[in-house]
Amino acid sequence: MADTDQVRGIAAHVNRLGQMDAVIHNAGVLHGPDIFQVNVAAPYLLTAVMQRPRRLIYVSSGMHRGGHAPIQKHAQVTYSDSKLYLTALAAAVARLWPDVLSNAVDPGWVPTRMGGAGAPDDLRLGHRTQEWLAASDDPEALTSGGYWYHQHREKPHPAIRDERFQDELLDHLAGVTGERLG
Repeated sequence: MADTDQVRGIAAHVNRLGQMDAVIHNAGVLHGPDIFQVNVAAPYLLTAVMQRPRRLIYVSSGMHRGGHAPIQKHAQVTYSDSKLYLTALAAAVARLWPDVLSNAVDPGWVPTRMGGAGAPDDLRLGHRTQEWLAASDDPEALTSGGYWYHQHREKPHPAIRDERFQDELLDHLAGVTGERLG
């Protein structure tokens, strides 16, 4: 996901398969120089160049609340920043593409390689919300623009709902990737 050409290749392969019912953007890194590319630019690029699915789910984190708005264009982006941007991307897509259900999910701090063995959340609950948003006909799952934690809608960082912040992010991502959301 750190290599833009490989991300484009993934999108081209998926487009040859046809329209997807749902896409869950789950790739992510916690540390290193590729945080912005992997956690934000790659999901944006896939969203921009793949055929629109019926549902998009972006795996965020409760740590997005510690992120910085405006966009840290010339500074090292932190994990929290990247998850703030990703959650804002989900909200922007929900606003701009009313025919697509777009949501962000906090899976919780779960015991994975990334979360560590001591993470306190239940690993089984970590994926249920994504599955529910991707496939359920439950009226709550058929909504867009939400930020979810264990199948409950939660209030995200205030910047998420700021359309100017969303537009600034989209402009920045278009400049980084060379693609605009259609």
